[in-house]
Amino acid sequence: MHPFVLTTLIFSFCSVLSVDASKTLMGFSIDLIPRHSPMSPLYNSEMTQTELVKSAAMRSIARSKLLDFIGQNESSSPLPSPPSPSLPSPPSSSSSSSSAESAITPVPDHGEYLMRFSLGTPQVERLAIFDTGSDLSWVQCSPCETCYPQDAPLYDPTQSSTYMEVACDSQACTLIPQNKRDCGNSRQCIYLQQYGGSSITIGRLGSDTVNFGSTTGQAATFPESVFGCAFYSNFTFEISSKANGIVGLGPGPLSLASQLGEQTGHKFSYCMVPFSSTSSGKLKFGSYPSQSPTNGVVSTPFVINPSLPSYYLLNLEGITVGQKKVLTGQSGGNIIIDSVPILTHLEQRIYVDFISSVKEAFNVEAAEDAPNPFEFCVRNPSSMNFPEFVFHFTGADVVLNPNNMFIALDNNLICMTVVPTTGISIFGNWAQINFEVEYDLAARKVSFAPTNCSIY
Repeated sequence: MHPFVLTTLIFSFCSVLSVDASKTLMGFSIDLIPRHSPMSPLYNSEMTQTELVKSAAMRSIARSKLLDFIGQNESSSPLPSPPSPSLPSPPSSSSSSSSAESAITPVPDHGEYLMRFSLGTPQVERLAIFDTGSDLSWVQCSPCETCYPQDAPLYDPTQSSTYMEVACDSQACTLIPQNKRDCGNSRQCIYLQQYGGSSITIGRLGSDTVNFGSTTGQAATFPESVFGCAFYSNFTFEISSKANGIVGLGPGPLSLASQLGEQTGHKFSYCMVPFSSTSSGKLKFGSYPSQSPTNGVVSTPFVINPSLPSYYLLNLEGITVGQKKVLTGQSGGNIIIDSVPILTHLEQRIYVDFISSVKEAFNVEAAEDAPNPFEFCVRNPSSMNFPEFVFHFTGADVVLNPNNMFIALDNNLICMTVVPTTGISIFGNWAQINFEVEYDLAARKVSFAPTNCSIY
């Protein structure tokens, strides 16, 4: 499809979903719940902070491997056609012979932040994973042929007076890639969402009223929001029984961010808190009043790679470490900005130059017993001078402090939050802590504003 035609479809679809202009919301803010905090139903009180950090780091590595697989798969061959909607029979993870798939290590859960919302009429509260690397939002629905166990009852669309199935010849259905959709026996739209390897969810595309309990006390309600009603879930990673699905805030036309675009000025932002914070993060839509200073805000364009269409890609021109600048020598989108992994992953060639500059700036011996998956750790940080770190994106120099670049572990050990990858580079969420990160889908840019997110 010609890019202009696709863009026209996207904006016309968003217009179809929008409410009357007189009802346009100025903006609203909701809580982002860190999965590792006592506020989270996923919190494990028996784990130490070091164990929690290591667990999050391993999920970060798994995310990188998933991205590597998806990029190779999308660019080399189409995805398999969705199975029959009457009796789904997708491949099991044990039957796969692909070396790329077997490299994906099953890890507990997926995502580092959770969010609550309500669906349907009457309202049913759901707890879902917040993900800027997904487009279609989905929940598990009843009846379900194969679903992962969840504590809350499955969502039953027949009990909602505002639920409607989406037809397979509708505009919303045609926005799903052709090799990821099918037409059901009753002409309902069937989708297939793949997360890498054999990790897939299949369901019917539907629309219903979505409600967010704003932190200001004023609820934000959006009728006829399109989402996936999953009746089959098969993952190589385990999703917690506390989570009921995923909320996608990617750049695609079916993401929540795109669907709310006309009512929220095509903008959303998040503010992620430090690991030790007792506060929740915040997710903001539209022009909800910002507490970030107007000075110090920098912006950079984002691009969309056809091989990774659900991700925002920035162009990283270089990284300054102290007095030395490491150049990437690349143009166009070369690094994903991602809300899920805590670690920043750099392509091997860039990482080698980067870590060489780090060792030169510190002028200390690296710890030989760096715990997996960390690559560079040092002891006794109080005796060291930390260099300045600046990530130079096109048009935006993002200055990171030591808390963005290092994680404190046991035995007076600190480890760098940057690791090498064999796939595409990723700007992880630890590097984004205490920034208000705003996505402007209309202007196609991402902005960074230094902020104390714990009081945001």
